Amino acid sequence: MPRRREVPKRETLPDPKYNNELITKFINNLLKKGKKNVANSILYGAFDIIEQKTKESSVEIFERAVGNVKPVVEVKSRRVGGSTYQVPTEVSSARRVALAIRWLISGAHKRAEKTMREKLAAEFLDAANNRGTAVKKKEDTHKMAEANKAFAHYRF
Repeated sequence: MPRRREVPKRETLPDPKYNNELITKFINNLLKKGKKNVANSILYGAFDIIEQKTKESSVEIFERAVGNVKPVVEVKSRRVGGSTYQVPTEVSSARRVALAIRWLISGAHKRAEKTMREKLAAEFLDAANNRGTAVKKKEDTHKMAEANKAFAHYRF
């Protein structure tokens, strides 16, 4: 964290195909070693698979999936005296989106399908229907916050 001033947030340009900033953020989190064209083809391929399976708009399913995975509260470690407490705190909107994207990608990586396109498509469909690894991660985070509600007065 800078001491002098607050660093301004960089503006994300919407992606060229769907004109959506959330898709650009997802692509930027998906890419490895700077290979943006590969990340683009993976995500757009996953969207094609979703449209073939459901006959619905893939962007709507994607946004519903991200919305279902966004956490509301999380726990942060806070040291008070000699002991460390897990203090439940609310999550800012930018961090909600970042966590949701990260959890969707990691949930897709753990799946058993053959290609990353198929894995992502399946994870999006599961998350849109409130199932899957990413939704389970969100529910576990909420359970942790609920269990540690007694330490909420240590909030900073």
